[in-house]
Amino acid sequence: MSKYEQLAKEIVEHVGGEKNINSLTHCVTRLRFKLKDEKSADESFLKQLDGVITVMKSGGQFQVVIGNHVPDVYAEVVKVANISTESTEKVESGDSKKIMDKFIDIISGVFQPVLGIMSAAGMLKGFNILFSVMGLYSDTSGAYQLFNAMSDVLFMFLPVFLGYTSAKKFGLKPMIGMLLGLSLCYPAIQLSALSEAGKPLYTLFANSGVFSTPIYMEFFNIPIITMDYTSTVLPVIFIVYVAAKCQSFLEKRIPDVLKLFMVPMLTIVISMTLGFLVIGPLATYASNLIAEGVMLIRSFSPMLAGAFIGFFWQILVIFGLHWGIIPLYVNNIATLGYDNVMMPFFATTFAQTAVVFAMMLKTKDKQLKALTASSVISGIFGITEPAIYGITLPRKKPFIISCIASGIAGAYYGYANLREYIFGGMGIFEFPAMINPETKGMGDIWVALIGLAIAIPIAFILTMIFYKDEETVAPKVEKTVTKETTKFESSPQAIYSPMEGQVIPLSDIKDEAFSQGLLGKGVGLIPTKGKLYAPFTGTVVSIFPTKHAIGLVSESGIEVLIHVGLDTVQMEGEGFTTFVEQGAKVEKGQHILSFDIEKIKAAGFSVETPIVITNSDDFMDIITLDPKSIEKEELIITTIV
Repeated sequence: MSKYEQLAKEIVEHVGGEKNINSLTHCVTRLRFKLKDEKSADESFLKQLDGVITVMKSGGQFQVVIGNHVPDVYAEVVKVANISTESTEKVESGDSKKIMDKFIDIISGVFQPVLGIMSAAGMLKGFNILFSVMGLYSDTSGAYQLFNAMSDVLFMFLPVFLGYTSAKKFGLKPMIGMLLGLSLCYPAIQLSALSEAGKPLYTLFANSGVFSTPIYMEFFNIPIITMDYTSTVLPVIFIVYVAAKCQSFLEKRIPDVLKLFMVPMLTIVISMTLGFLVIGPLATYASNLIAEGVMLIRSFSPMLAGAFIGFFWQILVIFGLHWGIIPLYVNNIATLGYDNVMMPFFATTFAQTAVVFAMMLKTKDKQLKALTASSVISGIFGITEPAIYGITLPRKKPFIISCIASGIAGAYYGYANLREYIFGGMGIFEFPAMINPETKGMGDIWVALIGLAIAIPIAFILTMIFYKDEETVAPKVEKTVTKETTKFESSPQAIYSPMEGQVIPLSDIKDEAFSQGLLGKGVGLIPTKGKLYAPFTGTVVSIFPTKHAIGLVSESGIEVLIHVGLDTVQMEGEGFTTFVEQGAKVEKGQHILSFDIEKIKAAGFSVETPIVITNSDDFMDIITLDPKSIEKEELIITTIV
């Protein structure tokens, strides 16, 4: 029996047994269970169990605080409870978040890793179009085609990228996630390719209006309702979620000797089949119903229909439901010579860009300012994915503001009958498509500009009024009697501040394991800058895989744990960058870790950072600095042997 096997058995038994465990993760100090029924857990027994420091409940998790040897205990618990280490992270199901908040959190989390490259691709795509229009090269030249391939590939094969990030989010093997995304982008199954290749096999629900659907392929005589999956967002996220559930189910039931190939194969077959059989019909019929609804509204009020398109267009795109309206646009231009049904959407990209521009002017966060700047540039050219998924949607209010501004402009466009005569470009390059080819009249361009004169100021002003950086305000503390804070230069008993910020008592940390001193004595810090420096000369003894916590030991044997933020293990390393490795020697003041304060806050976590001496019992006394603002490398803790 291993050192921690008995402890693991006791823990599993008294959290309600294997069947009561939905999922298990661990951070640097504790096991984090998600239980089906927390009432089945024997909290009082666990608190008295030798090897357990305490038990806590937070954020829908049942947390068993172990201490520094938690990885060893975790490994034993996984064995005892037959938990798959590939799929320990699950979607939250028992917390108090609203469904829409959960949805936005998932979308934001999935997009976060690709935001930088998406912004770069958007800018490159925009500049490529601009240089072509300026005459630097034609849109048939090799330069244009090459730059277009570089920039357009991410948006075209977006399901592949999101398949990978979704897999990490839901606990699926990332390579399976990528394969699922690639399957969705396979050319032969796209509706556009199938419809061009030949006539449908038959029409499902023929002559039934909105439900009449051409069928181009079947799966064992079951009709598959196809759609274009390239550039979509939700289908791959849904399929990866299903795949993660399948993988978890199969790993518990397939013999070890067959797991290597059988689990991935069955996971792919089951999830993709369900995806094609469920997503296609849902998306197709929902899109058709929305298109019919728009035409019905337009029949008695073009203004109201325009407001609907303007307000909901970005939301429809997120859900992939705009495809029901695009055929109306294509058909109108082909038969009437113009479209006026879809055109009320025109202000959406400009309203979104105006919101992001206002945020750029107002924010004090340098990283957000840089991201908004690149999103403004790509937004001008009609590429708003970086702005939506990386900036406005996660913060909710800016996204709603852009919808409101677009809806008001859309109402005007519906009233003024804005028309487009050819398939236009995006953003500012869509204006030429509004020139009437027969009369050369530019009246529709003026209508479009008036609509923008409505949408842009509304979006900009509302954002300037209502948007605020999500800041954690450091508590105001009245100074009374302070301890001696004389600097002991080169003192082996001194610990210096690893970051800039506001010192708070450890007891104020909103986590019982830290605030009650169960993991050691120390102090709390609310950082104002996202850089962490070595608090003394010593050695890095541990870096948690998600990079949110780091353990160091000084040359004199002081063992320190620095835990950046609370519950930040759930960010899976997003927003954290380490500059040292485990076992590395560090000098006092050496930059060892960077973290994105705004990402932590946007993810809903506190940036309160406990700094604790895990071997506190080795010292006669530990003197901590009273609450105050502090710079890096100022004395913060003194140990007395």
